[in-house]
Amino acid sequence: MDFGYDAVTQELRERLLAFMAECVYPAEAEFEAQAAESGWSPPPLLAELAAEARRRGLWNLFLPGEHGAGLTNLQYAPLAEIMGRSPRIAPAATNCAAPDTGNMELLARFGDAEQRRRWLEPLLRGEIRSAFAMTEPDVASSDATNIATRIERDGDEYVINGRKWFVSGAMNPNCRIFIVMGRTDPEAPPHRRQSMVLVPRDTPGLTVRRGMHVFGYTDADHGGHAELLFEDVRVPVGNLIGEQGGGFAIAQARLGPGRIHHCMRLIGMAERAVDLMCERALSRTAFGVPLAEQGVVQDWIAESRVTIEQLRLLVLKTAWLMDTVGNKGAHTEIQAIKIATPRAVQEILDRAIQLHGAAGVSQDTPLATLWAAARTLRLADGPDEVHKRSLARRELRRHRA
Repeated sequence: MDFGYDAVTQELRERLLAFMAECVYPAEAEFEAQAAESGWSPPPLLAELAAEARRRGLWNLFLPGEHGAGLTNLQYAPLAEIMGRSPRIAPAATNCAAPDTGNMELLARFGDAEQRRRWLEPLLRGEIRSAFAMTEPDVASSDATNIATRIERDGDEYVINGRKWFVSGAMNPNCRIFIVMGRTDPEAPPHRRQSMVLVPRDTPGLTVRRGMHVFGYTDADHGGHAELLFEDVRVPVGNLIGEQGGGFAIAQARLGPGRIHHCMRLIGMAERAVDLMCERALSRTAFGVPLAEQGVVQDWIAESRVTIEQLRLLVLKTAWLMDTVGNKGAHTEIQAIKIATPRAVQEILDRAIQLHGAAGVSQDTPLATLWAAARTLRLADGPDEVHKRSLARRELRRHRA
């Protein structure tokens, strides 16, 4: 395994670091001020930053193959880490933000020619946004086979009835398309009961009931999260993605890259936290001694550095495996990073907040929003406990054999 940067990655890193220093970090304060006024709409500044990122060739870096930048997971990892240092701005400004990333990957891999023309192409250009509707309020959605939303065939149409919530991206006024997962055949085997269909936002019977807050934040920079109601929503049969009954498999294919992208960005969040810890420790004195000379503070900084280096190596190994043996071959490592990274980064951010005192929980540093993001990622794309259960079963199966 060679984790050194190749020429392409190094050149993109330099470009991205310059973009962060010249455009993103200086815009953070204004971005937050606009976000406080814009409600569920992305701050206007984001469009300006996106135009500049595209001008600099920093666009769709996440997507391999003909539709994106053509980078491998290993090449993308250090770039996503850099974006993670300002996760409310950088991913969205470069068209590398969830849920659009996962939706574009899904359409590129499973969509037919017409679906790609109508929805993938404008998403790639950043002209529209999208949402992914999987989680439901009335069932334990950590088990996707529980999904209760019905998608029933009626002639040349599918009829959808059900409720979804925490539908990421749905509150963005520019969200034009929903990818909806529901049950098409209740009598099929558990993992063949679900399908995915495309539902345009203006389809009759689709109601956005409310926006969902996350630890008090609207997450409007990524389009917010919503509760949706589907009441006899009708879409053409041609809006089915892939085959009927293939929804569970498609969901797993979509979530694998999403999980590693989250972990890549989390490492950048942790690096930002350590930078802020060091700056704070060197600039403040308590009880006649600089904070940087306090043993407990030195312990926090040292432990954080060790943890970051361990996490980075595991994420890079996972990216390398995904590139060389595929997502299925990297299943154990994908689950391992999804368990380890959010939890460890949450702890690093907690130390940084503690070191900053009241400022750490205020809007004057990014630490509170970073902590909320890390804590949320212990639930998003599968809670820790589900991944641990699956990982333990795989280990036990190996020993039983």
